Amino acid sequence: MIQRDTFLSFNPPALSDAERAEVMDTLNSEWVTTGPKTRQFEVELGAYLGAPGIVALNSCTAALHVGLSVLGIGPGDEVIVPALTFCATANVVEHMGARPVLVDVEPGQLTLDPIRVAQAVTPRTRAILPVHYAGHPADLDPLFALCAGRDIAILEDAAHALPTSYRGIRVGSRSSLAAFSFYATKNLSTVEGGALTGDPALVERARTLGHHGMNRDAWKRFDRTGSWYYEVVLPGFKYNLTDIAASIGLQQLKRLEGFQRRRRQLVAAYRDGLGDLEALRLPVAQPWAESSWHLYVVRLDLAQLRIDRNAFIEELKARNIGTSVHYLPVHMQPYYREKYHYLPADCPVAADAFTRMVSLPLHPGLSDSDLQDVVAAVRDVVARFRV
Repeated sequence: MIQRDTFLSFNPPALSDAERAEVMDTLNSEWVTTGPKTRQFEVELGAYLGAPGIVALNSCTAALHVGLSVLGIGPGDEVIVPALTFCATANVVEHMGARPVLVDVEPGQLTLDPIRVAQAVTPRTRAILPVHYAGHPADLDPLFALCAGRDIAILEDAAHALPTSYRGIRVGSRSSLAAFSFYATKNLSTVEGGALTGDPALVERARTLGHHGMNRDAWKRFDRTGSWYYEVVLPGFKYNLTDIAASIGLQQLKRLEGFQRRRRQLVAAYRDGLGDLEALRLPVAQPWAESSWHLYVVRLDLAQLRIDRNAFIEELKARNIGTSVHYLPVHMQPYYREKYHYLPADCPVAADAFTRMVSLPLHPGLSDSDLQDVVAAVRDVVARFRV
């Protein structure tokens, strides 16, 4: 059995001395929570994305939650959500008292299927939450066309999509809302964090909601130029990003283009090393898409193997290769399965993909030698268990 000497973690954060120095600068300053560096991060990230408006928050979940709030989603409303996504995409709809309508994904990119979306729209549909799965953009044009002339908003779940472009338009640059994640494993990390972009008026309302519903610039009340006085104009949430987290983000943003070059190199090396294996289906970007390559999700052809996906992962683990699975479909999660009586067959593409998917290591710290170890381990498992 081919095995490397040490365990290869699936996706460790890419932090450097630059991030550490920026954090120390913040710790040595008078501001550690929401303050000048958070605003600087918003300005620089907004410029990078071309965002008409932006607010930094403490998670993508927070961004999705306040996004739905400013769109006025509430009890009795329906929000269309892809079945294949992290649970937060659906959870925030539940938080609003609305119903998440789980819709299957298309079999190529595993993003929301516009045809099935059209079939799922009802008079109660108020929003659609397309997910840019693994960094590949969802097919947005048919969704925007579907919403045209109707009281249906689009809120993009862009947790995987920095930087991602759809038909030459960068995700996060539209006036419609988009929610980003800066979690520890993301292409740009603040360890924990997120942002909401879109129409400036909606974003400013989201900023207020995300900081207890306090009026604008209330964070300055301890600053020399500020005032102790503030007013609560909305019943908001505690979702603000800290300056410590923003410090990391400022340096990560400077390194992002280099990160992306490395990701593209690694994707090309995976294609060269695994492309001839008929037992694997490798991810491929559409010609109209620029993927962030946040994840590298391969799908097994189980008819050509004598083991299932779980055993395949265990075999890679035995060879010191860390992997993951993205995701157990939402309609198969106990809460949604039991509350809404979903069956796996209700979203067959997502259910089938789940049984066959494996996320291989993909991050800028992955060396050429590390990648070759992954390729060798995958090839070894396929050869040993091929039908």
